[in-house]
Amino acid sequence: MFKNVLTGTAALILSVACIPQANAQSVAGAYLAGRNAAVRSDYSAAARYYAEALSRDSTNIELMESTVLAYLSLGQIEKAVPLARVLEQKNETSQVARMVITADLAQNENYKALLARESDSEGIGPWVDGLVKAWAHMGEGDVTSALSAFDALSKEAGMQGFVMYHKALALASVGDFEGAEAIFGAAAAGAAGQTRRGVMAHAVVLAQLERHEEALTVLRTSFGESTDPELDQMIAALEAKTALPFELVRDAKSGIAEVFFTFAAVLKSETAGDYYVLLYSRVARYLRPSHVDALLLTAGLLENLGQNQLAIEEYKAVPADDPAFHVAELGRADALRRSGKEDQAIEVLEQLTRSHGDLPVVYSTLGDVLRGQGDFPAAIAAYDKAIDKVGQTARLRWVLFYSRGIAHERSGDEAASEADFRAALAINPEQPQVLNYLGYSMVEQNRNLDEALDMIERAVAASPESGYIVDSLGWVLYRLNRYDEAVEHMERAVELLPVDPVVNDHLGDVYWAVGRHREAEFQWSRALSFIDKEDTDGEAEPKRIRRKLEVGLDGVLVEEGAPPLKASNDI
Repeated sequence: MFKNVLTGTAALILSVACIPQANAQSVAGAYLAGRNAAVRSDYSAAARYYAEALSRDSTNIELMESTVLAYLSLGQIEKAVPLARVLEQKNETSQVARMVITADLAQNENYKALLARESDSEGIGPWVDGLVKAWAHMGEGDVTSALSAFDALSKEAGMQGFVMYHKALALASVGDFEGAEAIFGAAAAGAAGQTRRGVMAHAVVLAQLERHEEALTVLRTSFGESTDPELDQMIAALEAKTALPFELVRDAKSGIAEVFFTFAAVLKSETAGDYYVLLYSRVARYLRPSHVDALLLTAGLLENLGQNQLAIEEYKAVPADDPAFHVAELGRADALRRSGKEDQAIEVLEQLTRSHGDLPVVYSTLGDVLRGQGDFPAAIAAYDKAIDKVGQTARLRWVLFYSRGIAHERSGDEAASEADFRAALAINPEQPQVLNYLGYSMVEQNRNLDEALDMIERAVAASPESGYIVDSLGWVLYRLNRYDEAVEHMERAVELLPVDPVVNDHLGDVYWAVGRHREAEFQWSRALSFIDKEDTDGEAEPKRIRRKLEVGLDGVLVEEGAPPLKASNDI
């Protein structure tokens, strides 16, 4: 969609061909540096380099569009507007420029100009353009034309529910809650009405109609026990029959912001590229800075793109008194952890236990970070608190037992670890990760091998594409001296995890056991080459692998005082 931006090297070469060589080199250098930064999603550097190149070649179309794209990716739309207008004046087909201009007109509430834009030559896309124009009519105070525009757009195949959702929001924004409920109540809002924001909007509409019990039913049916501070506040207000203002969309500008946000959410759910989704979420944030859902979406996208510092800045924008503050702080802690700032992440989470200590997710997340740091006693203490606070019937209670079980296992408390894993399985009997972890633990401890085999076979049946689980199956068969059967599964595990040192080491042992010594040595050598690159848990044993290469697996087992491998005719 942004083809001109992504394939602009040839145009740049042509543009610099007729200017002095030194200047051409400086333009090309800055452009290529900007392009490289953009590929790495380093939008700050991309904007800086593109702007530098543009200062030396101010009429270059490719540079203009690249710079606009970088500014939009950063959310600095006001910097992108002048360049976007130049591109439009030059009749350049630039969707990103059209997006920026639409955002600028909406920001300045210039609804007449939005209505005057031609979809073919000045539009972003038919659905976005149609919804923006419908909201622009609302901004002009022409509700009749707005509703007609929504209705006309809803007749086109593809996104009728999405359009009707916006029509319901438009009706509610001007106080026509009966009209909004007619859409929500008939499920005409489609999938958009079933999103978190859609369900909450429906509940507020019902509350405005003094149908509080129906509103509570809508919330409880949709969320069950999976509530959070914002939902809890809404539920408490409904139970007390307190007035709930309709604030999801307050005016036409916030309606247009909602268009961009809901398109971003749809694109995200359809696995569109994070970068493309980011452009829509940035416009939503620009038009409505208080749109916390757009902020959280933007921050999450930036994390996925490896821009953790930009994500942290987004998360920090959520005020402490906002109901979603804990979500933002959990996100900030995750971005800090991804940045290698684990101590700062722990500090954020510990502060959150003081401000939001009633939320199990705060303690479970703290436990996860502490476990990743190797502080297993502290992780176990955090999981203890999470388990104490989570409901006995909570669907994800098994996750807490599983996580605490891993921490116990890593700290050497095998009995406590097994008790937690079995507690997790009592809740979720066929959960493959738990079955695999407990089964593999028993294999490593060389006990209950038949039970371990049954568990791991069930895990493989539930998750056949998991290399780690398939590896466990091969390994338990090896431990049961069923070497020939183990080969097939270990080879499959290496196919699924070709650069994992532990899996390659295991395949080497299995090959040795069936007499394929040269292939075993090859796998051990491969395993050594991957240690420190992929062995993030430090489970591979390089000294032992090197010794196997020197004296063979049989020799290592003798040195370790372990039983020798059984020959095939002994099994």
